[in-house]
Amino acid sequence: MRQLIFFVLLASLTSTHAQHPALEQRLADYLAKLPPSVKVNYRVESLEGKRYASLGDDERVPSASIIKIPILVEIMEQVKAQRFELTDYYTLQNADKVGGAGTIFQEREGKAFTYEQLAHQMMVASDNTATNILIRKVGREAVNERMKTLGFPNLQLNRVMMDTAAVAKGIENYVNADEINRLLSLIYQRKVATPALCDLMVAFLLDNHDTSTLPSLIPRQVGIAHKTGTLTYIRGDAGIIFTQKPFVISVFVRGTDLNRAETIIAEIGKIAYEALK
Repeated sequence: MRQLIFFVLLASLTSTHAQHPALEQRLADYLAKLPPSVKVNYRVESLEGKRYASLGDDERVPSASIIKIPILVEIMEQVKAQRFELTDYYTLQNADKVGGAGTIFQEREGKAFTYEQLAHQMMVASDNTATNILIRKVGREAVNERMKTLGFPNLQLNRVMMDTAAVAKGIENYVNADEINRLLSLIYQRKVATPALCDLMVAFLLDNHDTSTLPSLIPRQVGIAHKTGTLTYIRGDAGIIFTQKPFVISVFVRGTDLNRAETIIAEIGKIAYEALK
């Protein structure tokens, strides 16, 4: 009996160890050179969930626009349930318009957009006006309930975009590196919504216009299906890198200026790519 308990404990300990110690060591060496004030959370793993390297991957962090991945999943789930169609139209109202990212707020009131167009702009341009329209369409709580059902309680949509009153009260949206990686893996594996809708989500992520983080130091011919996020106090990126054997990575950086944070994410992405390509 004692021998059985020993092997169970040993299995539980070794299962948390990195499956790519050389990569984990290279990342540890890189991070050791950063100022102590810089806080980095990351996770690199296979699309089957085999952990290659991680640091603070279970810590909940402000999501910035990376929360738009869970929103996108809920949109597609509701389309699957036939609550609405991606080809349905929404008519823009002046009250919808917010800045921060995207260009839809510059369009005239009364212009019509399909929900597919809005979802595409939410992902490729991080359009906040489109995002808020879509949150109202599917419901904030529906997004959170979906994430809980999928096993991701730390992916939390607690406010709409550019809600300065909520921000002043300390209300944030959250993710962690572990759960956002696993959600991306489900999309890649076509295990949410429908296979066709998962393929559409990947296409949106591949079309991301923000290339200043993970894609920055990786060869341009390598596909990266990702979503970035930016607040004044955090920069993040989470995505799938399509090497010969694709892998998923998320990186969040705090405690430095945004330009330096982008460089850190890019360099971590390059280290992971070179180890796993």
